Amino acid sequence: MLEIVKGLSIPFLGTSLGAACVFAMKNNFSITIQRILTGFAAGVMTAASVWSLLIPAIEQSEENMGRLAFIPAALGFLAGIAFLLLLDRLIPHLHMNSDKAEGIKAKLSKNTMLLLAVTLHNIPEGMAVGVVYAGLFYGNSNISAAEAFALALGIAIQNFPEGAIISMPLRAGGMSKPKAFLMGVLSGAAEPVGAILTILAAGLVIPAMPYLLSFAAGAMIYVVVEELIPEMSEGEHSNVGTISFAGGFTAMMILDVALG
Repeated sequence: MLEIVKGLSIPFLGTSLGAACVFAMKNNFSITIQRILTGFAAGVMTAASVWSLLIPAIEQSEENMGRLAFIPAALGFLAGIAFLLLLDRLIPHLHMNSDKAEGIKAKLSKNTMLLLAVTLHNIPEGMAVGVVYAGLFYGNSNISAAEAFALALGIAIQNFPEGAIISMPLRAGGMSKPKAFLMGVLSGAAEPVGAILTILAAGLVIPAMPYLLSFAAGAMIYVVVEELIPEMSEGEHSNVGTISFAGGFTAMMILDVALG
């Protein structure tokens, strides 16, 4: 149980520390820095989806399904994509450096819709951590404590810039430092909530673990392709986002292999 509490707390701590940058920095991040941070986060999420979620999902299915072990991973992955697509269409939100809101039309403030956009990003991350720790909690032999910790740590690392990216612009827009910090922290609250709900759900359908792992992977890849990659590439052509993506991917791969 202590391992689970630690695992759920680490990613949220990463977001909170990132949001705390609002107290230490006077100016908002430049476009180049935002691209670097976004690219790094995209790389971490992509590697986590492959090494921490999809590969374990396939390995867990091999014993019973043999060469058809790809089926749960494929179905779960596509279901995760569809789920995030649905949320993206329903939840009103506004992305950084954009003036056009997405989702159902609603009379919400710009700050609220910015917060909802980051919260939407954090839902699949919380699900990913939750499903891995659910496997650990319910005695799934394919998931070790080290592998679960590696995923939680990787998500925490990429949450740090996410917390900063939400709080710094709010401060630059005139919001007080404490309130901007609180908004940044709240943006990460969806992760532990999503993780806990996923753990509870996994306890009811533990045989479906391969589907849940790949579902979380699909949800994260949706965020990467739909939101993060366009954000790291927008504006004048630059390779900095791609280089940062490679760095984030490599860092998460090393974490998973070394600790797993």
